[in-house]
Formats: sequence, structure tokens, C-alpha cells
Amino acid sequence: MTRFIALVLTAISLSVQAGESIKIGNNVQLLVDDALIERQINGERVYHRPTPKEVAITTDAPWEGNVSAYFTFLQDGDEFRAYYRGSHYDTERKLVTHREVTCVAVSKDGITWSKPELGIWEFDGNKQNNIVWDGIGTHCFAPFVDTNPDCPPEQRYKAVSRGRYVTGDFEVPSRQKGITGLYLFTSADGLNWKQISDKPVITDGAFDSQNIAFWDSNKNKYVCYSRLFINGVRAIQYCESDDFRHWTKPIPINYAKAYREHLYTNAIQQYSRNPSLYIGLPTRYLPKEDSRVEPIFMHSHDGINFIRHSEAFIPESFPKERSGNRSNYACRGILTLPHNANTLSIYGSEAYYTGKDSRVRRFELRTDGFASIRATGQAQIFTKPILIEGDAIYLNNQTRGKGSIWVDLLDKNDKPIPGFSKYEANSMGGDSVHNEVVWKQGRSLKELRGKAVKIHITFSSTDLYSIQIK
Repeated sequence: MTRFIALVLTAISLSVQAGESIKIGNNVQLLVDDALIERQINGERVYHRPTPKEVAITTDAPWEGNVSAYFTFLQDGDEFRAYYRGSHYDTERKLVTHREVTCVAVSKDGITWSKPELGIWEFDGNKQNNIVWDGIGTHCFAPFVDTNPDCPPEQRYKAVSRGRYVTGDFEVPSRQKGITGLYLFTSADGLNWKQISDKPVITDGAFDSQNIAFWDSNKNKYVCYSRLFINGVRAIQYCESDDFRHWTKPIPINYAKAYREHLYTNAIQQYSRNPSLYIGLPTRYLPKEDSRVEPIFMHSHDGINFIRHSEAFIPESFPKERSGNRSNYACRGILTLPHNANTLSIYGSEAYYTGKDSRVRRFELRTDGFASIRATGQAQIFTKPILIEGDAIYLNNQTRGKGSIWVDLLDKNDKPIPGFSKYEANSMGGDSVHNEVVWKQGRSLKELRGKAVKIHITFSSTDLYSIQIK
């Protein structure tokens, strides 16, 4: 595992050659790995879990049910939306009871959700429902808001999804029969959708999962993460496109192969505070343990080479009814809600295959809080040379008791830069996601713009989550 991480870190965008400096711009640098760190003395990296909050959505409408799934959460302006499959399975008769449809729920705060009566699609003779799509692709319809600056307004929403086949009175998914591959969809408003591909455009893979596409602002391309099998094990593959219609041949993404596990969904996205960092919350599937599932955390600096953490990100105990067959998925979408800019909201499913409905619960995580470097006694980190392109340094830290933080700025020879040593800086502490480093005598980081500087942080009884130069 250690060798794998070393290999990945040599390939990522933050790698630095001798005599060069890292360009991070104003992006927040999460301390989820050692990409930014040249040397560390004491301290340990700790991965964190979110805190369970309220139930956000219950899938209790007649066109929904207990196997409603594959939720995608996103924000469009001042509205939050959740797209998902409406479906139900009769556990006594062992059969699905109605066709699958794609539904939407909306919210102004990400906490209280409603299901709008859209009047678009008919279900059992009535259009008063929240169904946004009823055609090919309802099994795992995954929308996104297209941030491509050249995107025409009528295609501002896009989606990918796999096909289905007809049996009896309604249609159900299958990877053995019928049409295989991913189809394309567009919409101006995210409610009225149009299928724009008569045939699947990505055909190498399995696709019976939540397949994700989005506009990658780093690569200026559309990217797609979808399902494949490698020697019978569920895995994740990647492909890209300039125009959303013509796609490259998928390739498997890389992550630690020392332990082989089924990854059912991927939930990959660019991190909003640093788009050059890709966060994934894939769901580990354990078919030999009653098909239980649990999300884990992984990240990447290039979208292809990932480092994944082995512990469950949302364990079955958070808080209940997560231990059943496929009952504990992390939904796609990491949101910052109006009530608290210092936390992230992540959603997870529960109570799948039970009763008349299933649920999605909201979870909260500290902003940038996927991992931290923790010091109980005193610890130090030295960054690699960083090109200064901002006016101030900010730390995301949580300091306990009598703990403290001191910051030095060093030259390439590890010598303190006059005016910017820890003895000329104010001591820091407290609990803040945006804690500014302040030097005495009115010195400003503006003096060092365009220069390569190492940041030396000495800290005690503190968790360090991220660094930003802004």
C-alpha cells in the first residue's frame, strides 16, 4: 500500500522536480495525502467520518418505493435538487411492482425537501407527480449542470444512463439482455428532458450502476465514470469527450490493487474548493456478507490515479437500518448549505428493500474535513516550495486546550525569510476553517508574490485540515 501511494504521488499534478515550485493558485489544499508535504516530524494523518443528521427524503409515493436508489444531489442557483430512481420490490412475492421512473425532489436549504407536482409524465392515469423522465435510462439516470462556458442554454442540464428491456407489463434493467451502454440526455431546466442519442455512445462496460458524467474544468472535457468488471470484480472506468457525444475508449481507473473489493458506485466529483482535487465516495459491496454495502473515501489529483482509504466513511451504525442488502450508499453530491458555510452536507441511503419505502439521510462533515494531520504533542510539517500567488495564508485548524500553531516561511535552503519567521508571527489556535496567518510589524505576504516559499508549521494539540494562499 505504501509503495502504491508513492507511485501515485509521483504522477499527480502537485509533484515537483528539483528547482521547481508548486503552483497552487488560490485553491484550498486538503491535507489528505503528502502531495504538498516535503517533510513531517511527528503527527499522524487521521481520516474523519461525517455526523448523521435528519432524514432528508422518504420515497413513499406510489411511483417510488423501497428500492428507490441512485440519488444525485446538486445545486442550481439558490435551489438544491435530488434526482433518483422511483421503484419498488415486493419482498413477499419476490417481484417488482411497477416500472422504474426518474424523480426529483427540491429544497431551498438542503434540509427540508419537497416533491413538486410537475404534470409532465403520467403514472396510473395521473400527472400530479414528481417524475421527470419515463423512458430509456430510468434505472440510473444521473444528471449534472453543465458548466462548460460554451454550453448552449437548451442543454444546460445533461445526463447519462443505461438502457433497459421489456418484460411483462413494464420494463426492468438487465445486464444480460437488450440494449447495453450509456445513452445521452439534455434539458434546459432539468425537468423536461430529451434523449439525444438513438444508440448508446459508451458501450464497453457493464453500466448497471450509477454512472457519472460532468464537465471537468481542469481538462476542459466531459468525463464519465462508469461500471466495469475486472475478473468478476466490480470496478470503475474512465473516458472523456470534447462534445459529450463522442467518447474515448474507457480505461480502468487506478487505485490500490493489493486488496480487491467490489466497488458498486463511485460518486466522483471535483471538490468545490479545489477543482483540481477529485473526491470519490465509492460504495464497497460485500456479496459474501449478505450483500451489505458501505461507502469509503478516495481522492485523486488527476481523476485517474486514486488513493482510497479502507475504513467505512459511513458505517452501518450511522444511525440505523444501514446493514441490509444494499442499504448504505453514499449519494453523489457534496453540498455547502446556507445554514453553515463551515460544513459540507453529504447524503446516504438507508432502509433499502424494507417496508414500503426507503430513505435518504443527511450527514455533516467539517469543510475540508475528510482527513487531517493530528498532533497530540508537538509536530511539524514542511511544505514543498510553493509559488506565492496570494496575499495571505489561511489554515483550517481545530486546536484543543493549550495547543498552539506557529508558522515560518522558509527559503529553498530551509532558512527563515526575514520578517516571516515564527518569532515574527502571531501565535494561532482556536477552531476555524479560515484562520489567517498574521505577521508582526505589518508584514504582508504581498512582499513575496512570485517567489517560491516553503511553509513550515509547528503545532501542538491540533488537527490541521487544509492550507490556502489567497
